[in-house]
Amino acid sequence: MIKKLHIALMIPILLSTVLITAGCSAAKTAKSGDTVKVDYTGKLSDGTVFDTSTGKTPLQFTLGANQVIPGFEKAVTGMKVGESKTVTIPAADAYGPYRDDLLIVVDRTRLPQDMVPQVGQKLQATQADGTVVVYPIVKVDDTTVTLDTNNPLAGKDLTFEIKLLEITANTTTK
Repeated sequence: MIKKLHIALMIPILLSTVLITAGCSAAKTAKSGDTVKVDYTGKLSDGTVFDTSTGKTPLQFTLGANQVIPGFEKAVTGMKVGESKTVTIPAADAYGPYRDDLLIVVDRTRLPQDMVPQVGQKLQATQADGTVVVYPIVKVDDTTVTLDTNNPLAGKDLTFEIKLLEITANTTTK
């Protein structure tokens, strides 16, 4: 009787050892250096969807490479493939606070002569590196227009529904 009990207790231990050795242990979690693919939907506090990968190509990025906002990266770190979560990211961990110093006043003489600027209208500008940016006009007077160069999501808490689809481990050695 004692021998049978001893063997019965050993079978689960041996089985778990075989499964771990065969790579069937607990699911892998996303960590710094891994490249991940996620589906996501981003919403403002009023529920308005501002971006989504639904129906599009999933978002792919490398954790720890500063390719996405800090709060999004933090939310994905530690997730397992197939796991879903909803997380609210405060503005400080998203696009930062809204900054008044990013309002730019432009003399109207720098605008096309036939342009009649209006609040809400968007102006396109080319940066020194060739990147085209679009800035909304937020104020107009007789001699100037004021452009808002803040990210449109600056100062806003963002809610994301995230599903981790894939993890590709970093295979490079340091």
